[in-house]
Amino acid sequence: VQLQASGGGLVQSGGSLRLSCSAPGGSFSRDFMAWHRQAPGKQREFVATITSSGSVNYADSVKGRFTISRDNAKNTLYLQMNSLKPEDTAIYYCNSPRYGWGRGTLVTVSS
Repeated sequence: VQLQASGGGLVQSGGSLRLSCSAPGGSFSRDFMAWHRQAPGKQREFVATITSSGSVNYADSVKGRFTISRDNAKNTLYLQMNSLKPEDTAIYYCNSPRYGWGRGTLVTVSS
């Protein structure tokens, strides 16, 4: 089972995107889940986490702009990104202890 992120794209500064993450053939409804990102030429960094019960945590750089959520019935993880900035440009990955790192989705924010 491989986690698959989707929903990335090109957006202008100040815009919004919603990323999704699924696990075709698997289930992470009871798992701790996370979003990370990797910008060009930089190391992968933490963005947000969510527990199976819905407790969340955010990196300071995205706090107040991004919202992580999950729909356990649909076995889907989300990342709502608002007020996007050019420095948010990166490949975004979802991951879990059970399934590891999934295929990322590219987010590009133009100034």
